[in-house]
Amino acid sequence: MQTEKRATSGLVSTLALFSSLGTLICCALPALLVSLGAGAAVIGLVSTFPHLVWLSEHKVGLFIFAGIMLIVSGVMRYLTRNAPCPVDPMQAKSCLRLRRMSSGIFYFSLFMYATGFYFAFVAQYLV
Repeated sequence: MQTEKRATSGLVSTLALFSSLGTLICCALPALLVSLGAGAAVIGLVSTFPHLVWLSEHKVGLFIFAGIMLIVSGVMRYLTRNAPCPVDPMQAKSCLRLRRMSSGIFYFSLFMYATGFYFAFVAQYLV
């Protein structure tokens, strides 16, 4: 039972990370490159990876999916925040280290999501 929770938690965290990375790639990276005057780099990037256009066309769905994954991941982190680690000192040390890494990945994913959201939906109205 506990192993299933960990596997599910790991899957949700991974989906949250990659979906927030997708929001960053679809919206923030091209906007950053264009704002730095590297429009030709964006054209080269899109010609090399044509699926970036599809991501940009479906950015609302991508942001909704990424937001849901981040919320579910955050809830799962909150619910397991006081879960016990093994008694063995080496396993306990590994458990605590993995929790810290998981927290770092979660907050990095939130940062990537917020950056992508800013460039996709907010920055266009500030210019």
